[in-house]
Amino acid sequence: MTILSSTLDPSTPQAQAAAEAMLVSLAEIGVEVAKAVAGGGEKYTTRHHDRGKLTARERIELLLDLESPFLELAPLAGYGSSFTVGGSVVAGIGLVCGVECLLVANDPTVKGGASNPWTVKKTLRMHEVALANRLPVISLVESGGADLPTQKDIFIPGGAIFRNLTRLSREGIPTIALVFGNSTAGGAYLPGLSDHVVMIEEQSKVFLAGPPLVKAATGEESDDESLGGADMHARISGLADHFARDEQDAIRIGRGIVTRLNHRKASGPVTTQPKAPRYPADELLSIVPPDLRSPFDPREVIARIVDDSDFDEFKPLYGSSLVTGWAQLHGFPVGILANARGVLFSEESQKATQFIQLANRSNTPLLFLHNTTGYMVGKDYEQGGIIKHGSMMINAVSNSTVPHISVLLGNSYGAGHYGMCGRAYDPRFVFTWPSARSSVMGATQLADVAYSVSRASALSQGKPFDEDGAQAMHAYIEGQIGAEAMPMVLSGLVYDDGIIDPRDTRDVLGIALSAVHTAPIEGTSSFGVFRM
Repeated sequence: MTILSSTLDPSTPQAQAAAEAMLVSLAEIGVEVAKAVAGGGEKYTTRHHDRGKLTARERIELLLDLESPFLELAPLAGYGSSFTVGGSVVAGIGLVCGVECLLVANDPTVKGGASNPWTVKKTLRMHEVALANRLPVISLVESGGADLPTQKDIFIPGGAIFRNLTRLSREGIPTIALVFGNSTAGGAYLPGLSDHVVMIEEQSKVFLAGPPLVKAATGEESDDESLGGADMHARISGLADHFARDEQDAIRIGRGIVTRLNHRKASGPVTTQPKAPRYPADELLSIVPPDLRSPFDPREVIARIVDDSDFDEFKPLYGSSLVTGWAQLHGFPVGILANARGVLFSEESQKATQFIQLANRSNTPLLFLHNTTGYMVGKDYEQGGIIKHGSMMINAVSNSTVPHISVLLGNSYGAGHYGMCGRAYDPRFVFTWPSARSSVMGATQLADVAYSVSRASALSQGKPFDEDGAQAMHAYIEGQIGAEAMPMVLSGLVYDDGIIDPRDTRDVLGIALSAVHTAPIEGTSSFGVFRM
């Protein structure tokens, strides 16, 4: 039998403590997400509405199919910075006329939709998602251009946004620009580089330089409409492909464009009526302990996210600190690698390498469930070849060509983060639970190392060692690393695609797996040299 049996009892004190800690974290994260949803706040939203305009989220809602799910990506971009949470842009995946599309909408209630450094970083990430998964991109444009005080952080990297639009088009991935307001200076190239452009009468303004700058540069007198209005671009310059009467009309036209794209998925689920897991999703709150030094069985997570809780485990008696096996999730086949006891040994590394090769042979996407403190250290393990075996696993992950999706459940430290396909290894998507922590090593361990190095340095130089000062520094470093490892900090840096409620994990992964199947899924038999 491959149906997983659960031993989780949600009524135990340990499970209740885990659920309570998870709910507290979710509430804290919810406060920050609410800031992103609020955009520029009530004052600027009201002003925007008073001008007869819809907000970015209202535009997205009208553009999407009725009752379509919308998987918002990187909603916490810019958290911890001086900028409004969200990066002044709303982005995510949803259905438009039955086609999975990536939507990127400027939020004009935040400084007029001006692009700040987090806008750039978030938008570039969205383009990565679109290119890897062959998702049509719909840009909902209304931006005053760059946030000039931070131009040094925008100008150079921001140019890649324009490059990416041309590369998407080259690859046959449709790009559509719906222009709802200003699209000036560099922003004028958003419609200029898109395959399809819709502009709105007396509302869309697209020009390289507005009337004041034109006057200053050339002495020419002009006005917004003659310089860059929708009517001019539809009748004279030819930049506008479609002329809309209002925002609703622009959205109607945009949906019509999507219906005529003839854009099709490369493949779909193996079954359109998958069975739900046998255990309730609410119990996912109770699995990860508040103290991540305590182990938990990832099979309890797997049992609550895969179809029918059916999991065909691979090598269950070998390398037992890593659980590997095959399943279906919302009807899509998937291979799963999940850390069971944190540390990766040589056996786990070799097991993972073989499993990744098999997934590539069968063209099966891989799901990585993180809870690792890294590869094992110590004399016996070094002599046993932990470096070369860990390198084998990293080699396999690096060169695997089937789609990878990572979910950080607990710890994700050191090279173990790399071996489990962290952000640097180009997973198609990375999601994080509120319980996750990620850094070069655990905060306490890193502080201990810094203390030991400081003490050894003083002794080697024959200098007195300041124990009190060293302990104070230990506490400071431990606090700093602990804070930097928190999921909101990493999500704010766009090192993941969003922190998700554990109860939503199955559906989030279902949308992600559906998205990756828009592109062909092809494994490889070509890897780097495996040092044996």
